[in-house]
Amino acid sequence: MTASPSKLDQLRDLSVVVADTGDADAIARLKPVDCTTNPTLVRKALDLPVYAPLIERELERAATLDGDVEQVARQVADRLTIGVGRTLAGLVPGRVSTEVDADLAFDTEATIAKARQFIEMYQDAGVSRERVLIKIAATWEGIRAAKELQREDIDCNLTLIFNRAQAIACAEAGVFLISPFVGRILDWSVARGETPATIDDDPGVRFVRDVYAEFKRRGSPTIVMGASFRSTAQIEALAGCDRLTISPELLEALDAEHGPLPRKLQAAASDGVASTPVDADAFVQAMAADPMATEKLQGGIAAFAKDLDMLRDTIAQRLRAR
Repeated sequence: MTASPSKLDQLRDLSVVVADTGDADAIARLKPVDCTTNPTLVRKALDLPVYAPLIERELERAATLDGDVEQVARQVADRLTIGVGRTLAGLVPGRVSTEVDADLAFDTEATIAKARQFIEMYQDAGVSRERVLIKIAATWEGIRAAKELQREDIDCNLTLIFNRAQAIACAEAGVFLISPFVGRILDWSVARGETPATIDDDPGVRFVRDVYAEFKRRGSPTIVMGASFRSTAQIEALAGCDRLTISPELLEALDAEHGPLPRKLQAAASDGVASTPVDADAFVQAMAADPMATEKLQGGIAAFAKDLDMLRDTIAQRLRAR
């Protein structure tokens, strides 16, 4: 008797599955279409045997670079980030998301410059820009940067999306993809004693469903990729979303589960009705009126910046030890 397909296999028929990891072995095993990285994942990757030759090569090369240890560590961190991304690009048929420095989140011009640098480094490594998504925090400054980068055919993944105005501003800027964070929205509610009774009441799930419906109503080509999941139930509740980026642990859990996995999100036809654009003032007002989105955006940026500092510190320590 033929075994029924796993929920992961069923999900692949409904949404593009993306792996939220830099673990090459997990990606090879779970076979996602895309993968996404950040400084935390790159730092974890430094302890994986598959990256040992890359790390040794870049640490040796560091001796030829100008600057003090901290300056050299920054350059090495960038090269390792691209090196990890290049490895991952060889394992997936789609794209690798690579994050611009979080400490540039409120600097449009610096974000643009760093994105261009990363694309050039990828191209020098043999990875074309069509295989890369530049990952940028969805501040107003980040969205302005993404708008310019998209004009240059540099596709962007706007991350840390918690508010409808953020999402709509990204769509209006012509951003390739957005990553609304399901789990962190739920965390906010649970921390305040507001535990949803059912998965359909989960505020993170409801937010992604709302954004997805609005984008389809507008006829926006911007891809919605649900992110930051706390459970397989959240993932199943968003089956049919354009893309879903999922940790290896939850991918493994879905692969071990069987039973029906129905489509939850359906793309309705565009109604062609124009909406009031989200300008800078509207964006600021929407975020000011949403303490959850404000706290989570600022906290997410701070956490990513801290992780980047830790990555650079780890590299600096290794350089000093040589």
